[in-house]
Amino acid sequence: MTELDRTPRLRPSASAEAPGDAVSVPAKPAPHHGPISRLRNYFLTGLVLVGPLYITISLTWWFINWVDDLVRPFIPVAYRPETYLPVKVPGMGLLVALFALTMLGFLTANLIGRKLVEAGENILHRMPVVRPIYRSLKQIFETRFAKGSASFRRVGLVEFPAPGMWSLVFLASPASADIAARLPDTEHVAAFMPCTPNPTTGFFFYVPRRDIIDLDITVEQAMTLLMSAGMVQPGGPAPDQQKLAALAEAARIARPRPTAASTAPAK
Repeated sequence: MTELDRTPRLRPSASAEAPGDAVSVPAKPAPHHGPISRLRNYFLTGLVLVGPLYITISLTWWFINWVDDLVRPFIPVAYRPETYLPVKVPGMGLLVALFALTMLGFLTANLIGRKLVEAGENILHRMPVVRPIYRSLKQIFETRFAKGSASFRRVGLVEFPAPGMWSLVFLASPASADIAARLPDTEHVAAFMPCTPNPTTGFFFYVPRRDIIDLDITVEQAMTLLMSAGMVQPGGPAPDQQKLAALAEAARIARPRPTAASTAPAK
């Protein structure tokens, strides 16, 4: 009797006796998701669906009511819908404001309207405190809403606040002749660098044109990138769709699968 026969523990297994056979590795059981995990996934799926819709409707409703409250005092009581209806009709003030602004623009397009506007501006220009405020606001509105205006039509990157760190900026027009004469001998562009997550505040400065990296994205995409603090990247798939797909897949995996005992017909 050999040493191998006397010691059964050293006897080779069936896999060792047949080295050509593949060794089967038992599959790991699928992770078990309890009902709490499934409820959490369902809740997050509903939140992703309802959250943006609720905020959009709330902001729209607030704006309509805000305009209604501003315009309602100028509407005679006899022409208000709530005078004849038992409920308040929202949006009436917004329609009146849109109609009034359109008619005002139509009337000021002729010679008499322009003369009246010039007379009113002359009065405002004589007021010490009101004059700079009115001039600044008028220039902003004219630049923003003028046809063919190129303000904030381009987005770029500048190296700020330290070397190797890049910030998103909105590019406006080049420096005027008076400002360019006092800057170094190179082309400078007016740039506005907004803050995150509130893009209405930021820094304005003139930057050399050679130090700007132009980006092929729209202003709306850049605004979304800033307000989301980089969580929503331009050109990528919609984050809501990604979250919905991930949550739906997690809920599908967590759904209990029918066993053979549950699917067998009752005798």
